Amino acid sequence: MSTSSLKQRLEYASPVWFSTYCIIAAFGTYFCMYAFRKPFSAATFEGMELAGIGFKTVLITSQVIGYTLSKFIGIKYVSEVSPSKRAISILVLISMAELFLLLFGLVPAPYNFVMLFLNGLPLGMVFGLVLRYLEGRRMTEALSAGLCASFIVSSGVVKSVGRSLIQDYGISEFWMPFLTGLIFVIPLLLFVWMLNQIPPPSKTDVEHRTERVSMSHHQRMDFFRRHFVGLFGLLIVFVLITIMRSIRDDFGVEIWQGLGEGDEPSIFAKSEMLVMLGVVVLNGAAIQIRSNRAAFIMSLALVAAGFLLVIGCLMAHGRGAMPAFSFMVLVGFGAYVPYVAYHTTVFERLIAAFREKANLGYLMYLADAFGYLGYVAIMIFRSWLTPEIDFLRFFIITSYVIAATCIAISIGLAVYYYRFLPDSEPSSLAMKGDS
Repeated sequence: MSTSSLKQRLEYASPVWFSTYCIIAAFGTYFCMYAFRKPFSAATFEGMELAGIGFKTVLITSQVIGYTLSKFIGIKYVSEVSPSKRAISILVLISMAELFLLLFGLVPAPYNFVMLFLNGLPLGMVFGLVLRYLEGRRMTEALSAGLCASFIVSSGVVKSVGRSLIQDYGISEFWMPFLTGLIFVIPLLLFVWMLNQIPPPSKTDVEHRTERVSMSHHQRMDFFRRHFVGLFGLLIVFVLITIMRSIRDDFGVEIWQGLGEGDEPSIFAKSEMLVMLGVVVLNGAAIQIRSNRAAFIMSLALVAAGFLLVIGCLMAHGRGAMPAFSFMVLVGFGAYVPYVAYHTTVFERLIAAFREKANLGYLMYLADAFGYLGYVAIMIFRSWLTPEIDFLRFFIITSYVIAATCIAISIGLAVYYYRFLPDSEPSSLAMKGDS
């Protein structure tokens, strides 16, 4: 089928088929990206240190610093990039990341930690480029939830692949990341091609969710000034969510081992698959709320509810009343529900409710940049000031503080926006018409 023919069919496809296609393309693209970013975290690098710091902590911090810098670059690049350059940008960025994984295997340790900084530098912009294909549609929450499912489940899957290469095939911990990436090259090319066939939002989509446009520096600054009070609170919550989610993700092996589990490579994929299913269904259901104002307020309530679940799980674990597998799944669910809500509903409906001409790339990269900056700060804090605390205990303490803080702020934000969000909605709210 030709490119133009496929695009034309998608323009007139039913909502179900259109959404299915978009989710497969976006999920597949970002799933493959994780094979170039996360497999090294499946290794332990046991017994290795650099400047008195565990080598794995050095590697994770190095990559996250590059990834964080990428997010700051993405505030400009992702919000400004034209539709015609999205696909090639994705492929170039991921190719650069794979090159640095090759150098990670070639350069002697511990000097190869620099290669993971360079690996993270291009990868941080991929998510925003994929998201730009999905935003501004009546089905955006469902489409974005499908995309977000990729970074929930893919992390566990690529860790399982990485552990299998080490344990079953005797691959070195330093070459395993590069080889894991190679496995996903062909699927990546297919999914990016599929992604690039998605047509722009229809006229009905624009009526419901506003037109999404590239934003200049001046437009970004004006938007931030208009929404400073609310955005400040939203960004604080997202920074804290990112810290908790990243600790659980990057040090999952160590946390599982602290719980007395983790020897079975498939446990990572099994736990994250369950988390993904629950999170996607819950957040994707927001498409049923046609009022942008109501959907936005609901998303803040979802943030608070997710962290209430986290606190409940932490308390149950402290009493020894929850098995390790259930603990990791439910805490993951409680953390990922708010995290994914930001990607699917919070910023999407904020733009739509205020009828702003903007794009999700700007807001998500503003949030991500400071989120990962906060995570880097926490990693440095742990490495230098609390190295004696094992990862399980560190995760539990951090999660308690973050959950309580996020509940308080999200409730305050809900009250604030309930007063100031516009009540007006588009004249036509029927979920029918163009897809």
